[in-house]
Amino acid sequence: MKVALASDHAGYKYKQIISQWLKEMEHQVLDFGAFSEDSVDYPDYAYPASESVAANIADFGILICATGTGMSIMANKMTGVRAANCTSIRMAELARQHNNANVLCMGSRITEIEMAKKIALKFLSTEFEGGRHMIRVEKIHNLTGY
Repeated sequence: MKVALASDHAGYKYKQIISQWLKEMEHQVLDFGAFSEDSVDYPDYAYPASESVAANIADFGILICATGTGMSIMANKMTGVRAANCTSIRMAELARQHNNANVLCMGSRITEIEMAKKIALKFLSTEFEGGRHMIRVEKIHNLTGY
């Protein structure tokens, strides 16, 4: 599986840990930065990572900032991206099952790293249920001009 990773300065340490963890599970990681803890603007990193998911270069994306909110707002502006800011395993599971989310957003100042890994694992391993949920996902795309 190819996973696009991006963070801002607040999420840099988590991104590094999650990158290594994903590689240990034999996933391919596409790292879009940030590349240090120096202050940066999260849209500069969320955009290309999300673009890679929308273009089917990456299967999924994981974006990390202080709260996950900024990254999710940016990612959801990208045509074809359904980003979910998840703070629990159950949120990640339902985001995949019901919303066919393809980008996971998390906050390094909200979620402990071990929980973040569990959330990411659930997100990456849960299938979209389709059915009645597909109708809803299609409505999202149709109503927003996707």
